[in-house]
Amino acid sequence: MVGLNIGSKTIKIVELEKSGDTYSLLASGIVGYSGNSIDKMTDEKEMTSLAQIIKKLHQQAGISSKDVVISIPEPLVFTRTIKFPMLTDAEITSAVRWESEQYIPIPVSEAIIQHTILSKNEQSSPPEVLVLLVAVPRNIVEKYVKVIQLSGLNIVAVETELIALTRALSIPHGTVLLVDFGSVSTNIAISKQGLLAFSRSIPIAGDAFSRSISQGFRIPVQQAEEYKKTYGLEDSQLEGKVKGVLEPVLKMVVDEIRKSITYYMSEDKGETPTSIVITGGASGMPGIVSTLSKLLNMEVLVGNPFSKIKTSPELANKLAAYAPLYSVAVGLAQRE
Repeated sequence: MVGLNIGSKTIKIVELEKSGDTYSLLASGIVGYSGNSIDKMTDEKEMTSLAQIIKKLHQQAGISSKDVVISIPEPLVFTRTIKFPMLTDAEITSAVRWESEQYIPIPVSEAIIQHTILSKNEQSSPPEVLVLLVAVPRNIVEKYVKVIQLSGLNIVAVETELIALTRALSIPHGTVLLVDFGSVSTNIAISKQGLLAFSRSIPIAGDAFSRSISQGFRIPVQQAEEYKKTYGLEDSQLEGKVKGVLEPVLKMVVDEIRKSITYYMSEDKGETPTSIVITGGASGMPGIVSTLSKLLNMEVLVGNPFSKIKTSPELANKLAAYAPLYSVAVGLAQRE
């Protein structure tokens, strides 16, 4: 299967082969991108331009299949957990359709709606079923379909980024917090027993870190990007001055992480996550693991979506520095 993740600054593609319970990496590739996001595209010329970039990436990465699974960016998705009485699966499907109207801010007729049963708790009083509802505006999905068709590829499935991320990085047992640092948004997920149980997206991310350095040091954003990657949150680098301008932004993200955990525990009666797995571009900033661990008083790990996938040692070394950027694409390619 092929996973294609179209981000706001990079496009990632991964092809995996499954044998039994084991995945092997057949091919992968990444390319920078600076145009409009697909949801903001208004004419076919823009779509064709992006389609050509995707087509070229597909060819240069050596991807053999033209069938792809794509992701829709989390800020464009409406996700809710809903509790139902102990119904059958067929009854839940019908109930989700009726209940959707009060949970999504657009008419049901204009949305594509999917749901996943997270848990059935017969011991609670009364017994209940917890369901994850996911809705995406139909016109946005249609734009993505158009771009992929123009690139000569075939869409076999569409998912949210956090569902794919959960598949790539969560653990089968226990509760884990996943934090994906993109360019324009940071996506926060809580995974329980390997399933997405909570998700939200906040507009504080990689670009906000870069702007903070740019303003603090009065340097161009491009140079600020290099400062971010080189010095990050290390006390020992540049007398900790870069950390000084980055930490207030990171603390805003930390506040949102805390709110997410509190909401999940109070509303969904969920368990406290035992660890945090970070991924995406900003997860590579020097010192971010130790700083986050100190601020949240939790174990923090950098996610490697290739850790459970068979790759040659040579390819594993080549991908090591970029692994966190591929998390969503790997999760998409693992969809069955």
